[in-house]
Amino acid sequence: MAASFGDEPHLWDGWGDAATNGPAMTFLRLAHTNAMDKPEGYDQKAMAQIAQRYAHEADTVNATRSGNLTDSTVILILSESFSDPTRVPGVSFSEDPMPKIRAIKGATTSGYMLSTGYGGGTANMEYQALTGLAMANYNPSLTIAYQQLVPQERWVATFNQMWNAKHGDTASQATHTFMDNMYFRARNYKKFGFSQFWTLNGEHKITGCSPIDRAWYVSDQCTYQQVLSRLNHGSDPSQFQQVVTMQNHMPYNDWYDNNQFKQADTSQALTDAEHADVQTYAKGVQHTDDATAELLTQLDQVDHPVTVIFYGDHLPGIYPTAYANPDNVLGLHESDYFIWSNAASPSHTAKLPDDAARYTSSNYFMAQAAQHMNAKVSPYLAFLTAMHAQIPAMSIPAASGHSDGKPVYLNAAGEQVAPKDLTPEAQRMLRDYRLIQYDLSVGKHYLKDTSFLTAR
Repeated sequence: MAASFGDEPHLWDGWGDAATNGPAMTFLRLAHTNAMDKPEGYDQKAMAQIAQRYAHEADTVNATRSGNLTDSTVILILSESFSDPTRVPGVSFSEDPMPKIRAIKGATTSGYMLSTGYGGGTANMEYQALTGLAMANYNPSLTIAYQQLVPQERWVATFNQMWNAKHGDTASQATHTFMDNMYFRARNYKKFGFSQFWTLNGEHKITGCSPIDRAWYVSDQCTYQQVLSRLNHGSDPSQFQQVVTMQNHMPYNDWYDNNQFKQADTSQALTDAEHADVQTYAKGVQHTDDATAELLTQLDQVDHPVTVIFYGDHLPGIYPTAYANPDNVLGLHESDYFIWSNAASPSHTAKLPDDAARYTSSNYFMAQAAQHMNAKVSPYLAFLTAMHAQIPAMSIPAASGHSDGKPVYLNAAGEQVAPKDLTPEAQRMLRDYRLIQYDLSVGKHYLKDTSFLTAR
């Protein structure tokens, strides 16, 4: 109905939405979202029982682990639109656009991340990775948590706050090589506990970065140099860095010189527009491949432990031919990820087995990182570790061409499992998850006053 009056939502940009549709419409859109219905049985007693249950689970996990998450620097890199184009049906090249990251994935914890978006949805992947909460548990009316939920929250629990608690408020920093107003990041990051947010236009301004050739967005290579320049050294070096790149953001308009993928494109049954897009995109992927490998080489020279969580937030929306087949939709929501530790880390050679790593969603990243690092966990991370074992990946209904309007759940082989076919244990844990998520986001925050979020 609103569309009939000319309403054109710009949920990724609150200022742009207000300019286009008027501040009143933007206010109504963002302030009147029913994010989540109260789960049956939600009360203080139920949450105390959950806190106790997963405190015992954390004790069991921690009896076999020797490290501490906050003794390492963790760099969480959201690589804009990064994915392996050769996994898309009909797309192929005679030259691999990402040989270095492919080799990295083969040597460390890695796999595929089930996204909530195709061609968009960046902020939701960030939100899941930083909070451990899943968009699949929210009502469908909540489309972007950064815009519709976080601004209304009095308190938000994010994983970086563990570093702040141990090393001080300056232990968390964020870098985004674009504008600070997108998805209300500047405001939200302050609420999350990031002391500095480096952008092209904000209070902490990035300078000296430029795109590659004729591209519109800052290169990943320069983004990574920004990250390296802000690594802590000395007696208390551990920190948490949140990084959001922009290099491979749409559009893909023949940006790059010497693009060998024009000749290496052996894709079949694509339109001319698709060929042009995938050729430019593949060259961008190669630039990311080179820059990421160089970043890890430089991090190997750092004399304190550093762990990198690298992931593509979603595939670019440049595959209409493949997307037209419902059988392809799920795969078009699967991007690449890896978790890697530098030479100074005890987990430098760690690689989790396929059943614990091949498929995931970003809400599980910190639990997986703790497992990869052999690090002790909080009851919350113990819960997420157990939840990941039961349901390795989850997303919203749109992530599958065959979801019937229900959340998408994958097993360890990447196969979709209907909610009714989940094991009794998985269904029980999902009920716990919804109670936890409701309490941490829109409920009474009973868990805040327990040890649920504290590493044991």
